[in-house]
Amino acid sequence: MNENAQAVFNRPQLFGEAVTHYCPGCAHGIIHRMVAEVLEELGIEGRTVGIAPVGCAVLIYNYIQTDFIEALHGRAPAFATGLKRVSPDLIVFTYQGDGDLASIGTNEIIHAANRGEKFTTIFVNNAIYGMTGGQMAPTTMPGQITATSPHGRNVKECGYPIRIAELLSSLRTPAYIERVAVYNPQNIVRAKRAIRKAFQYQIEGRCFSLVEVLSTCPTNWGMTPQESLKWQETTMLPYYPLGCFKTPEGEVKE
Repeated sequence: MNENAQAVFNRPQLFGEAVTHYCPGCAHGIIHRMVAEVLEELGIEGRTVGIAPVGCAVLIYNYIQTDFIEALHGRAPAFATGLKRVSPDLIVFTYQGDGDLASIGTNEIIHAANRGEKFTTIFVNNAIYGMTGGQMAPTTMPGQITATSPHGRNVKECGYPIRIAELLSSLRTPAYIERVAVYNPQNIVRAKRAIRKAFQYQIEGRCFSLVEVLSTCPTNWGMTPQESLKWQETTMLPYYPLGCFKTPEGEVKE
């Protein structure tokens, strides 16, 4: 190896040495890495506090070496609100799945966004309850088979999946809302750019920010990792279109 060669891809310093508990093909590891990289690149890791909720990512504090608080199911926005108001100089973020944020925590995230609380939310949407056995979630696709919808989600009985990004972007309060995905390298680059922007807006004290990340759950979808990537692209993306839905006042959507 050339002694003058420089590494272009290193392990984030914020990543601990814990062996992952996520299933093969789960995208949480990718998203964790992007968050860790952004915190380091912005130089804010020393004053960042994450809020870990109930769900697959409840053990996020084993991987990203910043301060964390563990919240009750769905209540991460309430914890973040209190912490940010008491210590506005801190960088506060919640990391929540769809079963946590879009179900029991729906009221929390809507009202936090409507109040314009100036923290950042990373919302991971994999269309199912991952940690507790694969039940149908508010984001489960029409016709999707889960542990509690063995014949597929019946929209006549259960309604259609909730589009959180569109729902929050309808609020009048200024905010930054974007939906991204991590099923290929190009979209991973875009996702990291959105996460960085969300934290930058908090550094500047601008607004509430939420980045919705479409993710995979091969185990509970009953697919291989490769099949799950294709299913996300062909089934989830038409219903959950990628893009920026809301920007702070005075800025143009990219």
